[in-house]
Amino acid sequence: MRQVDRLFATLVCRTALADDALVADLAVACRSIAADDEAGQAWSRAHAYQGYTSYASLNDLAWRMPAFAALERALDPLVAAFARDLAFDLGRRRLRANALWVNVLEPGGAHSGHIHPQSVISGTVYIDVPPGASALRFEDPRLAMMMHAPQRKQTARRDLKSFITVAPSAGDVVLWESWLRHEVTPNTADRARISVSFNYA
Repeated sequence: MRQVDRLFATLVCRTALADDALVADLAVACRSIAADDEAGQAWSRAHAYQGYTSYASLNDLAWRMPAFAALERALDPLVAAFARDLAFDLGRRRLRANALWVNVLEPGGAHSGHIHPQSVISGTVYIDVPPGASALRFEDPRLAMMMHAPQRKQTARRDLKSFITVAPSAGDVVLWESWLRHEVTPNTADRARISVSFNYA
């Protein structure tokens, strides 16, 4: 008897924010924050980030602007549902947002591979995604341990590929476990891609 089992699944959730007015409000709020946050602009320049991020400068967006507070309220049930998909045993506890930041990625900009420490679920809400905008690329977490494994065929099943690319649309929410290494591919659009990223712990 021959049996091939699929083990150790890595789940990624893609859903819609389902509130077009909130996405429009967030577009205005993100541009406003990016224009006014001098500390974030300085950090972005110092770290060669092609565009703007509030990652290292503002940690109170939900208090600062109502659109971000509304976004957190919209994300809470989506993250809770994903935690159930992941079969997390949280008991009476629940995951809470512990970081929320704006990303304005200019043409040519990218974000190299990274993880999100000190959190459980991470994600991104896509606000403005022009044609040719950056995609989100996930790396197989086993890749560093594959040693002498040959390359996968281009025709390999999706769950066997070393990298999976998700090309989002405006209003999409993508969720993943925070340990999953990911990157943002170069923005080949003719204008900035705007998103809001977040962590739950």
